[in-house]
Amino acid sequence: MKTRLSLPTSAGIFAAIFVFAGAAELAMGRHLWGINNVPGIWSGDIWSSHNSQFLTDPYTFSHLTHGMLMFGACWLIAGSLPVPLRALITLIVEATWEVVENTDLMIHRYRAATISLNYYGDSVLNSMCDIAACMIGFSLAYLLPTRVTIVAVILLELMLALWIRDSLLLNILMLLHPIPAIRTWQLGK
Repeated sequence: MKTRLSLPTSAGIFAAIFVFAGAAELAMGRHLWGINNVPGIWSGDIWSSHNSQFLTDPYTFSHLTHGMLMFGACWLIAGSLPVPLRALITLIVEATWEVVENTDLMIHRYRAATISLNYYGDSVLNSMCDIAACMIGFSLAYLLPTRVTIVAVILLELMLALWIRDSLLLNILMLLHPIPAIRTWQLGK
């Protein structure tokens, strides 16, 4: 027998996950909004101290990719589950990643292994926008034909690689197994 959660209950669960992730980051000492609480909507310069501090930045696009890829992974692994449940799984994974990404251990790893030399963690509101971008990516993957989603992922990766010399794939690669030649290229040397 299938049970369905009501829309208000589902929305409450989703909101609670956002609140929990934000509260966890605040408890870890992350700023609510930017260094010295300087607000901003967009930081287009990844070398700026405002990167990962304002609501959005170029890496927001990689979170769209997260959502699209998570939609595909959930479809492959748990395709029989209802889409709202797969969305909940995606939200939990993304919110968990945002909290883990903002631990001192991961911040130091980013600074040591990637081009994020001046990375001091995300602001809480940047993390919340990253989670929202992931869920937008998930929704787009659900709504768009599969081939359009695949093309969108490829275009997002290429756009970011050309624009900021980084992308989701490059970021994962450099976190797991840094390659000096890629880092040199990313730094523009």
